[in-house]
Amino acid sequence: MENNDLVIIVANLSVKYEEIRVLENINFNVKKKEFVGIIGPNGAGKSTLVKALLGMIPYEGQVIINGKVGYVPQLSSFNREFPITVYDFVRLPLMGEKNWKEKVDFALEKVGLNGFGKRLVRTLSGGEYQRVALARAIVGKPDIIILDEPESGVDEMGKAKFYDLLYELNEKLGITILMISHDIGMVFEKCTTVMCLNKTLHCHGPTNKIKPEDAKKIFGDFDIWIRSHSHYEIEHSHNHHADDKDVRR
Repeated sequence: MENNDLVIIVANLSVKYEEIRVLENINFNVKKKEFVGIIGPNGAGKSTLVKALLGMIPYEGQVIINGKVGYVPQLSSFNREFPITVYDFVRLPLMGEKNWKEKVDFALEKVGLNGFGKRLVRTLSGGEYQRVALARAIVGKPDIIILDEPESGVDEMGKAKFYDLLYELNEKLGITILMISHDIGMVFEKCTTVMCLNKTLHCHGPTNKIKPEDAKKIFGDFDIWIRSHSHYEIEHSHNHHADDKDVRR
């Protein structure tokens, strides 16, 4: 594989807080236009991995990012009571640019929120805020979007619509997506690639090649994990995808 096909290269990545190893010897590559779902239990180091990729925390090893990155943090990371309009929130990555409004309108259109620019962020529903956060991530026209549990706090219908939106950005705009998610069913349905993380990388490969048994090694009981998808549905989804060239619907 040519290196110019790779947008993320991670080699021998380890992170520790004081004397506690949170991540140990992580190695993986992400190709252009991949849609990668990162799954793993609480405390597995998923958010730590994202912060290392973004250069937000110190780490050992090597991280190479080839391209511009947009970031969607956990929804709880922003004080939604802060009196800021959607326009001002989305334009934050463009501060200093004069012709920002056209770019912000384009980003809001892409996430299905035309006409929301003058609304206050604190008036938005969870699903609307989620899409506004995505608009902020894409307003600078990134090559890569990294998301940390974007479905948290959003109802099932809003979650499904959001995944459809990510799928469209990946398919139509060719944006590479790396996403942490607790919704294993959606990951197996929409993503091209799955990474199973629990302090180290337990499995990593195409969605239709990862078996539920592989995920079981780090998840244990699926019932702890899947909020809206039973163990049976995951196995059924996997078996369905294994027969399809395109594993996503």
